[in-house]
Amino acid sequence: MKQQFKRVTAMGLGLVLTGGLVSACNPASDSETAASAQHAAADSHAAPETDQAAPPPGVTGEGEGGIVVEDASEDPVVYGSALAVAEAHVIAARDAHAVGEIDAAGEMFAHPASEVLFDMEDTFRELGVEPFEDLFLDASAAVFNDASHEEIVERTDAIIARLREAMTSAPDNGASEARIAAGIAADQIDRAVDMYRIAQDNPAYGPYLDGYGFYHAGKTAFDEHEAMIESELPEAAARIREALALLADAYPSAEPQDSYPVNRAELNTASTQATLAVLR
Repeated sequence: MKQQFKRVTAMGLGLVLTGGLVSACNPASDSETAASAQHAAADSHAAPETDQAAPPPGVTGEGEGGIVVEDASEDPVVYGSALAVAEAHVIAARDAHAVGEIDAAGEMFAHPASEVLFDMEDTFRELGVEPFEDLFLDASAAVFNDASHEEIVERTDAIIARLREAMTSAPDNGASEARIAAGIAADQIDRAVDMYRIAQDNPAYGPYLDGYGFYHAGKTAFDEHEAMIESELPEAAARIREALALLADAYPSAEPQDSYPVNRAELNTASTQATLAVLR
């Protein structure tokens, strides 16, 4: 799998917002501060190097890794998956804020600006999409400046609307809208499953919250296009529904969890079946 190396120059934004480096999408819950060393060891996005062949574009995930940005200007699933990863983070941020996980919420808002959007700058420029990372940074700053939850919801809605606008500039490679949406949903499902596995192996709030966001971003991608996916890709629709049902049990809320009881083999199987059905 091609990996996009993280460019730490963008992490200066975290110093401005928090007085220290923003945790690399592995925020501790406000009740987990004493376990920060364990959380660092369980960094959910340290993608291992591998010589294995790359999976099909747009249907692979490991946190926000696995986005082959050089393909995003030509492949609408890769492009849309990158936007969905950003959306997943703001959903997670909003809902973490709602349950009082303030530090995690602020970090989740900031993270896409230094990762996904930073890596997508050339693609956005090529496709004529105006930069919008300031929306994420402003939302993060608002969290750390004790904004009300109503304001955080408004900022989240504004970011999601901007992401939807950016999606209208997605490249056209002949794929149908249904197939693009199904591919994005399968990508987010895969990421959610991967984060749940990491949370099971190294219990920490960061991977869980990541996965929570990916689950909801995948569900949104499917729900908003369910009728057309059902019509054009009925098997994919069925497999995606099955995977989302399992993920609903895996991610019951944005709150830190005491255990991660959903069977990982069932999750992996459901995710693989959804991906394969989309590719048929």
